[in-house]
Amino acid sequence: MNDLADGIKKGRKFEQVLEGARGVFLKDGFEGASVDTIAKEAGVSKATLYSYFPDKRLLFMEVAKSECCRQADAAMAMMDMSKPPAAVLHHVGSHLIRFFLSDLGQKVFRICVAESDRFPELGRQFYVSGPGTVERALGQYFDLAIARGELAIDDKVLAAHQFAELCKAHLFPRLIFGIQDRFTDAEVEAVITGAVEMFMARYGT
Repeated sequence: MNDLADGIKKGRKFEQVLEGARGVFLKDGFEGASVDTIAKEAGVSKATLYSYFPDKRLLFMEVAKSECCRQADAAMAMMDMSKPPAAVLHHVGSHLIRFFLSDLGQKVFRICVAESDRFPELGRQFYVSGPGTVERALGQYFDLAIARGELAIDDKVLAAHQFAELCKAHLFPRLIFGIQDRFTDAEVEAVITGAVEMFMARYGT
């Protein structure tokens, strides 16, 4: 086994444990998820689970981080850095919104917020894996688009977060406050299009 920087060890059944935990956390939440249930769902012994994750918080953080990274990797793999900003931003915005609205995205967000007072590292981990990943990915593209004369941005970090927040407009508040839990493709597309148009009006050359 190889030790990770955060003390987690990786081994033959590491991914198996993560996948089992993912299902349990989604179903039962952080507080409701028991180590016994996670071990049973993952098909491993409690001893094996504890050998990888001595603390349930570490396990949850790794589940959240892995899912955020998976979503980011999928978006980056399909991103054509040679395309103009409007096309790339539409692609990124689509991935962002659909993750925000997914069952997993909602539960990860709610659990991190609910537990962040008692376990601040949960919130920090979610930020690094979620908004932080978006910031870095968009920053890489902004560098290229600025060099091509397609965008004019002084503060790339601020611009990346502004775009992410534009992608939440209307949908995210209604979701979080329980006003609406499902959105049509037309509603989602309207928000993406609006986000791209507003961003380009501010930063497009």
